[in-house]
Parts: sequence; C-alpha cells; structure tokens
Amino acid sequence: MPKKISLNEFLQRIEEEAKADHSLGLHYVRRPQVMPDKRPLLESLKQKTLTCRLCDLSKTRTNVVFGDGNPYADILFIGEAPGYNEDVQGLPFVGDAGKLLDKNLEAMGLKRSDVYIANIIKCRPPNNRAPLPDEIMACYPHLLRQIETIQPKIIVALGHIAAKTLLKTKASMSEIRGKFFSFSNIPVLPTFHPAYLLRNPADKKKVWEDMQKLLAFLKTGKTET
Repeated sequence: MPKKISLNEFLQRIEEEAKADHSLGLHYVRRPQVMPDKRPLLESLKQKTLTCRLCDLSKTRTNVVFGDGNPYADILFIGEAPGYNEDVQGLPFVGDAGKLLDKNLEAMGLKRSDVYIANIIKCRPPNNRAPLPDEIMACYPHLLRQIETIQPKIIVALGHIAAKTLLKTKASMSEIRGKFFSFSNIPVLPTFHPAYLLRNPADKKKVWEDMQKLLAFLKTGKTET
C-alpha cells in the first residue's frame, strides 16, 4: 500500500519535479511549429483515461469524465472534479454549476463549442467530497497531456482545488482570484467555481470582473496582476 501524502506535500513534489525538468530544458507544454490534428490525439488520450485504474475512484465511478469542447480552444476551463450529473453523463459541468458556467459563457459571447472544459481529476469522488492528494496525483498525468495537446492561450482555474494544484500554492482563493499566474508558460486566471457561486451568489460580480479580464487578455495578449 503506497504511503499517503498530503496535498501540500504532493504540490511540493510536483514543483520540485517541474524545476528539475526546467533545468534540463524540458517543459510540460511544447508548441510544435506545425500543429498536428488534435482530435485524434485527444481521443487517444481519452481512451487511455477511460480504462484508468490508478486510484480507488475507478471502483466507484459510473463514467470517466475526460473533458469536452473545442480541441483548438483558446480558453481551457479546469474545475475540481465531476459531480453526480457529470458522473452519470460522462461530461463535465452539466449540473446546476454547469448551467451557470454556460450563462457566463453566453454573456461573454461564447459557447461551449468555443472553449474546452476539463477537471483536475476525471472521476467523481464519493458524495462529491474533495479529491484526495493520491487521487489528484494519479490523475495529474492525464491533465498534463490534455493541456499539452490543447495548448490553450489561457487556463481559467475554477475553484481552489484547481488553482492550488496548477499553481502549487497554499494561498487562499481570496488572495489569488482575478490575478494572472503562469503554468508552463500558459497564463492562468483563478476564479471562483460555479458551485461556490450557487452558494454565494453575491460573488457572481467578482467572477464577471474576472471574465472581463479574460476577454481583455484574449484581445490584447496582455495580463494584469
């Protein structure tokens, strides 16, 4: 039985590995001069993910929720984990939180087919609990390959689990929300998860402010901190 580690220990390990890779001239996301067809690449990755048995969530899931959207999207939204509806349908953000995300996209002049949506982990934790560190660790390679394949212009981290995992930070969402960071040379904009907004509707205004920063970045290519 492998030794369980805390999320912070896992993030520290990932950070150390990233620094080691960087010193060797390696990067998680590589941008070839000639862009390959991303659809078969993502489909191949999806098929491998569908048979994943690297953590105990494989024993309780109904479906693997790989991700959905435009493989050539400029924006990659990354949430925490699938919920009940996502587990049933095998698609990300299809419950009430997904409906709110759709409304935000519509207000921005976008559709789901314009973006790509994924999660840190691909299987629903029992009773919608937060993902455990070993579950995040098991799923992390799948996420890295998704990012490497899609190569978005920007990642929007939805919620503290997504933000902390991508940014290797212990900071609270209130400290990092609406600010630009970087993941493997890709700008990352953390904001509140739609499920949080369902419980705290007063903060919808803050997320809309973040989405305005996102749109401004897509227009100018410049980030603000």
